[in-house]
Amino acid sequence: MITFDGLNPVYGGVCAAKGFTAGSVRAGIKAGSDKDDLAMIYCVKPCAAAAVYTKNIVKGAPITLTQRHLKNGIAQAVIVNSGNANTCNSNGMEIAGLMCDLTAENLKMKKEDVIVASTGVIGQKLKPEPFERSIPILTCSLSEVGSTDACKAIMTTDTRVKEFAFEFEIDGKICNIGGISKGSGMINPDMATLLAFITTDAAISHEMLRQALKDANEVSYSRVNIDGDTSTNDMAAIMASGMAGNAEITDEDEDYEAFFSALCAVMINLARETARDGEGATKLIECAVMNAPSEKDAALISKAVVSSSLVKAAVFAADANWGRILCAAGYSGADFTPENVSVRLASENDWVLVCENGVGVDYSEDKAHDVLSADEITIIIDLNEEDSELNQSIAWGCDLTYDYVKINAEYRT
Repeated sequence: MITFDGLNPVYGGVCAAKGFTAGSVRAGIKAGSDKDDLAMIYCVKPCAAAAVYTKNIVKGAPITLTQRHLKNGIAQAVIVNSGNANTCNSNGMEIAGLMCDLTAENLKMKKEDVIVASTGVIGQKLKPEPFERSIPILTCSLSEVGSTDACKAIMTTDTRVKEFAFEFEIDGKICNIGGISKGSGMINPDMATLLAFITTDAAISHEMLRQALKDANEVSYSRVNIDGDTSTNDMAAIMASGMAGNAEITDEDEDYEAFFSALCAVMINLARETARDGEGATKLIECAVMNAPSEKDAALISKAVVSSSLVKAAVFAADANWGRILCAAGYSGADFTPENVSVRLASENDWVLVCENGVGVDYSEDKAHDVLSADEITIIIDLNEEDSELNQSIAWGCDLTYDYVKINAEYRT
C-alpha cells in the first residue's frame, strides 16, 4: 500500500465514510455462476457526485444513462451488475432504466439520483427478471460492513479484492474516503477506469469534486495498462455525503489539497492493485521516469513502456532485454535525447544498471534474472535532462503470460 502524509489507512472501503452502506446478492445474471453478481452502494442523503468515463465511442447503456443522471452533480445510490456488460443490446436502455427504477422504488429516492453500471460479456441480451427478483432483496441487506461483499460481486476475471480507505483531517474535522474497483482485462491508459466507486464524507461542491476526480484519474487509472484494450463500460464514480461536518470545499485551497491527496491515495492504490491483478499476470511492473523535459514527456514514456507487449513478455521470462524498454520510449511520442538515457531494473531482490548514456553496460545476466524474478518489478528510466527534477511520471502494468491467452480464449465459456 502506498501511503501519503497526513493519511491513516482505515477499514471499511466504501462504507468507511459516514452515511454509506453497501451489499450484494446473487441475481443469477451469469448462468452457471454461484457468486454474487449484483452490488449496491447507498447513502442516507443525496450526495455531491461526479464520474469519468471510457473514451471508447462504443458505450454500454449504463454509461449513457449515468451521464444523464449526473448532469446535476447529485447521486444517492449505485447499482451495478457483473456477468453482462449491457452493451450493444437491443433492450440495453430498458434494462439500465429498470435497474434505476427498482433501486429508487425500494430505497424511496429519486431514480435520477442512481448511478448504474454493468460489466461482463458484450452483446448478450439481458432479461429483467433477475433484477426484479433481486433488487428488493439487495436493498434490505445493505450494511455498514458490506463494502467487501459489493467489491466481490462486481469482479469478473479478477482474482483479488481491490478495496482501500483512508482517514484525514479537513477544517479540524476527521474525514474518511474509501473505494472499491474491479478490472483485470480490457485495460489501457486511454482512460482505463474499469469500474471504480469511491465515497467520502467530506463536504465538497460537485464542481470541485468533478475536477478532483478528473485530475486524480490522470495520475492513477489512466496510467495502467494490462492489454491495450479500452473497455466499453469503464467508469469511475465518486459520491460525497458531507457528513464529516467540514466547511464545504469550493475553491482550490489547502482543504482542497488535503482532499485531493486523499483521493489520489485511494485511486493510486486501486490502480496498482489492478495492474498487479492483470489477467494471467504473475508480476506487477512499475515504470518510473524521471528528469524528463516535461511531465507530459515523462507520462508518455512511462505509459508506453508498461504497454509494450515485448517488455511485458520479457519481464515474464525474467529476461533483462532492456533494448525493448528504449524502443518503447522512442515510439512514445516523447521529446528526449536518447544519448542521455540510463535504465535500471529493481525489485526487492536488488537492482542492476543495464543502460547508461543510451548504450548498454556490462552487467551480470544472473543478477538481472534474479532481480526480475520478484513479484514486483520497477523499471527506472532517467532521461537526465537539465533543470527537470520535477518532471517525472509513474505508470503500472503487468507481465504478459500464457494464461492471458487462455483466459480470454475461454472468456465466454
